[in-house]
Amino acid sequence: MGSYAEFLESKRRKPPSSGIDCTADGISDGLFEFQRHIVAWAVGRGRASVWADTGLGKSRIQVAWLEQVIKHSGERGLILAPLAVAQQTIREAAAIGVPVEYVHDAAEAERSGTQVVITNYDRLHLMNPERFGAVVLDESSILKAFSGTTKRALVASFKDTPYRLCCTATPAPNDIEELCNHADFLGLMTPAEMRSTFFIADSRGEFMRYRLKGHAHQAFYDWLASWAIACRTPSDLGFSDDGYILPPLNIHDHFIETDCTAEGELFTPRLGGITHRSRVRKDTLAERVEETAALVAAEGAEQWLIWCGRNDEADLLTASISGAVNVQGSDDADVKAARLLDFAERRFRVLVTKPSLAGFGLNFQSCARMAFCGLGDSMEQYYQAIRRCWRFGQDRPVDVHIVLTEPERVIAENVRAKEHVARETTSGLIAAIAAQNRRELFAGTSRGDDYEPRRPMTVPAWLRSKA
Repeated sequence: MGSYAEFLESKRRKPPSSGIDCTADGISDGLFEFQRHIVAWAVGRGRASVWADTGLGKSRIQVAWLEQVIKHSGERGLILAPLAVAQQTIREAAAIGVPVEYVHDAAEAERSGTQVVITNYDRLHLMNPERFGAVVLDESSILKAFSGTTKRALVASFKDTPYRLCCTATPAPNDIEELCNHADFLGLMTPAEMRSTFFIADSRGEFMRYRLKGHAHQAFYDWLASWAIACRTPSDLGFSDDGYILPPLNIHDHFIETDCTAEGELFTPRLGGITHRSRVRKDTLAERVEETAALVAAEGAEQWLIWCGRNDEADLLTASISGAVNVQGSDDADVKAARLLDFAERRFRVLVTKPSLAGFGLNFQSCARMAFCGLGDSMEQYYQAIRRCWRFGQDRPVDVHIVLTEPERVIAENVRAKEHVARETTSGLIAAIAAQNRRELFAGTSRGDDYEPRRPMTVPAWLRSKA
């Protein structure tokens, strides 16, 4: 009869592994040391998530991961990415000597002479997943929608794929759904199993939420660390932050006084639900566009990235700003990709587009001026949109202008409250699982044995059980 400790260890949930033995020394020297260690760790898992902040080189990490998997398994690799990110990934892959080709459908994939091909998420239905033994989800936060069509299609399409990698900077802004969905896609645990194993339902308050069981804190983070690696900076994993210090970020609020009362109202009421917010945004279009255009004109030598949320905003902004180019959803996919790449390479000065279209994955570090002509309530879109310019590799301070009318001030307050919660959540998540990641990365060395986390290992408030 073994000890009780051995019995408990036998009950610990361990993810299935299809990993390949790999060391950092055998990985391309086109990657930084911390990137090579992440690749080796993920190759050793076979099915894993890399939650690294924007600008930490996830494109090279995922390409190098595929290179190692293909070398040892002989399988072909597929990368799924947001619109226009594909061309950036192809360039990054070429920089480390890995040929990657963009394909529109399964027929092009079959004709391709490369072992790795890349396409956009909206072309998944045109691909043949069975032809690939390894898949990467770039910007895998697309898995967020628990019952979304895309999430279900991804899980079903790659349920038998032996090698799977998820890469995102924002794994779980303020709930557990995305964590559940990453584990589901990787074939490690279904959302229902994850909730029943680690969480309890808390129905107090307006909405039901899930919180960690009182005894499950360490087990939950140990389990996460067994298949996910997380960092905001290289030092989270014990490496130097040289070259990874962000420049200043300056947020400028512009709240325009306006009279947008509806018929029968004496005063502008506090902004209410979606219908009221939409009406106010529509009614204050001219004021916000005028203010935004004036900001762009005041710094006419700068590149500007203008975020909007409505087609009428995009049209009026484009008409009001000299030389502005509008990239919109109705454009042909290849046209959208080409224009976004042109902006990244400074072929025109002002880009007008929506966060839902260009807010994820793209590198616009050539630009250090940004404006939101209106704002939605999504914290993740707000965060990701800012990080298109404010990212590692940016060498100038980034100025972000939030242009709203006074009644819309509540939207900015709401997004910033969510941002505060998300920052605490992500800090706790990274601190807890990075500790175990680092011990494994440097197992048997003093760098692993004497590790003390840079941030306190506290459980985020939204995860703590109240029981």
